Amino acid sequence: MFGTLKISPHTKKILEEAMDEPISFEDALYLMKLQGSELHGLFMTADALRREIVGEEVTFIKNWNINFTNICTGNCGFCAFRKNLDEDGSYFMQIPEILKRAKMAAANGAIELCIQGGLHPNVDTYFYEDILKTIKSELPKIHIHAFSPMEIYYGSKKAELSIEETLKILKRAGLDSMPGTAAEILDDNIRRVICPKKLNTREWIEVIETAHKTGIPTTSTIMYGHIDEAEERIKHLEILRSVQERTGGFTEFVPLPFMHKNTRIYQNGIAKAGSTGTEDLKLYAIARLMFNDLIKNIQASWVKLGFKFAQMCLLAGANDLGGTLGEENISRSAGASYGVSAEVEEMKRVIVDIGRIPAMRDTLYRRIEPVIQTYL
Repeated sequence: MFGTLKISPHTKKILEEAMDEPISFEDALYLMKLQGSELHGLFMTADALRREIVGEEVTFIKNWNINFTNICTGNCGFCAFRKNLDEDGSYFMQIPEILKRAKMAAANGAIELCIQGGLHPNVDTYFYEDILKTIKSELPKIHIHAFSPMEIYYGSKKAELSIEETLKILKRAGLDSMPGTAAEILDDNIRRVICPKKLNTREWIEVIETAHKTGIPTTSTIMYGHIDEAEERIKHLEILRSVQERTGGFTEFVPLPFMHKNTRIYQNGIAKAGSTGTEDLKLYAIARLMFNDLIKNIQASWVKLGFKFAQMCLLAGANDLGGTLGEENISRSAGASYGVSAEVEEMKRVIVDIGRIPAMRDTLYRRIEPVIQTYL
């Protein structure tokens, strides 16, 4: 497979074995240190494994984001979205406004609503329940993908409920799936610096595994490129792999590079200026080799990466391009500059350009538009 590429025997052995079984923590850490022509071997292997597991389709979804408040009691140093209660620019959508936006999304063809917000002092599990019931009463068929593990944790504490009780209430009210955000880096030493008020690693895992056991699938994520190093990233992937082995509840893995420009930890000299392109590609490729077919779907977030670099990630292990979105406020607040929405035809053009097959999907990766071979 590697032709005339200059690759050491040890690297070649790891990459060849990766086609048959998930790589170990030690091998993943070794691959994180590759440079030069060996990187091409890594990316080629991840792409070949992607082809073997999910084929040549690149999927995407027609969805819509609703960030219902930017008021937050948290103090995450990487967030430029949050505002205090009475601060200029703060907002809090009441349920009729949320419903209005949901209807607008449906009218524009969205099949998934992604609903998240800050930790507003007046919000709890029952407010989330009201959002779900109101939307489902008017739009019963739309898929609601909502509330991060931090929101679930916060809402349950405010309502004096257990995590399990909260999730059962929300599932009955219409919660179809959850974003696996608020993970950042699952290392408590790092979390104490970048998000000291956020739930810790054990608590994040508890919310996620309880959701899976309650019948609520979730995504999985990593937010990297701030104060983390290669070893913490690999440990994070190892944690996600272990959770998936226990529950099987992750639908996808979404790497989220740190958007640094407007964040406090960058402006105060604590964090780096985000990840490099090579670091991004390594993470995508190594995630594919670590997860193998355990987490089949790996998403290239065009909002964070831009379409041009997302194409490169699709050639290094990724197989999904995310959503069309309708609005996106959190990444934009932190300094992302690649837009907040995309048209279906634009997504298809980006996919066809790299010789792959566009396929529209739903949240659970079921195809909703037949693959059209004439795209190629």
